[in-house]
Amino acid sequence: MRDRNIMMYGQQLANAASGHNTVVTIGVFDGVHRGHCHLIQELIKLSGSDYVPAVVTFTNHPASIINPNFNVSFITPTAAKVALLKAQGIPLVIPLTFTEDLSEVTARDFVKMLFDSVQMKGLVLGPDCAIGKDRQGDSEFLSELGIEMGFWVKTVNPFTASGTTVRSRIIRQALIDGDITKANNLLGRMFSLSGEVVDGDKRGRELGFPTANLHVDQQLLLPGDGIYATWTIIEGKAHMSATSIGIRPTFGLTERLVETYILDFSQDLYGQTIELQFVEKLRGQESFPDIESLTNQVNEDVLATRHILSNDKGVRVDQSV
Repeated sequence: MRDRNIMMYGQQLANAASGHNTVVTIGVFDGVHRGHCHLIQELIKLSGSDYVPAVVTFTNHPASIINPNFNVSFITPTAAKVALLKAQGIPLVIPLTFTEDLSEVTARDFVKMLFDSVQMKGLVLGPDCAIGKDRQGDSEFLSELGIEMGFWVKTVNPFTASGTTVRSRIIRQALIDGDITKANNLLGRMFSLSGEVVDGDKRGRELGFPTANLHVDQQLLLPGDGIYATWTIIEGKAHMSATSIGIRPTFGLTERLVETYILDFSQDLYGQTIELQFVEKLRGQESFPDIESLTNQVNEDVLATRHILSNDKGVRVDQSV
């Protein structure tokens, strides 16, 4: 069974590589943040002109297979992650699904699979990277294996920003806390969410602020409840918007929703996929004593959003796929 699984993954890798000699790095790369980009640029530099830089990434988190109690929400869906990696200059991105069978593959067998299937001539490791069953394949083990098999190994130092080592889990916590400024700084771009516009209860329309309600993949991480200044990307064009995430306690609701009011916009968006790019948190979610108080606050939110986004100098990039 193990040999058959190795052959299956090896064939998948070989089909993607198409016979090129490669320099490889491996990881989940959730968020494709500044730390990942630092590693990727080192990969490209070390590949030179002789080899193709390749990223082997996972569509799920290996820890969730090894430990069923481990549950993680992703910063980026797989398609967006692949697009972001390619945008960094990586021509070969190979997504694999991490399975229980793959978790039983030894470091030696996994590396041999890479060596044989993608003609791996170099392996670039991130900080604390270890591969194979029981994480046997640490830097020392892989370096010795490289001498034996005929590839080199390079470990890249961690990337820090403002004294913080940039890691996906730190960005996830910043998003959970609603600290968009910190999350965006560590990502190196605006955090974004994409989803299909679905029918809602039209309470926003009744208040004079019709919202687009997004259906977001449940595997994706939502920022903490609150109101955010965002850009909404529709067919490649950016529109100012104020986005609410939460249960809308004023109306006594319990379902957590993502809905955005797009300023100066009146087109029908039902069924379309749009993207939200988060710039700044305006406030936390509140319960108001009456509709008039809520409406007054929404007016203030819209004014604040217009002010913030009018002064936002960031470049709008369509990150949706």
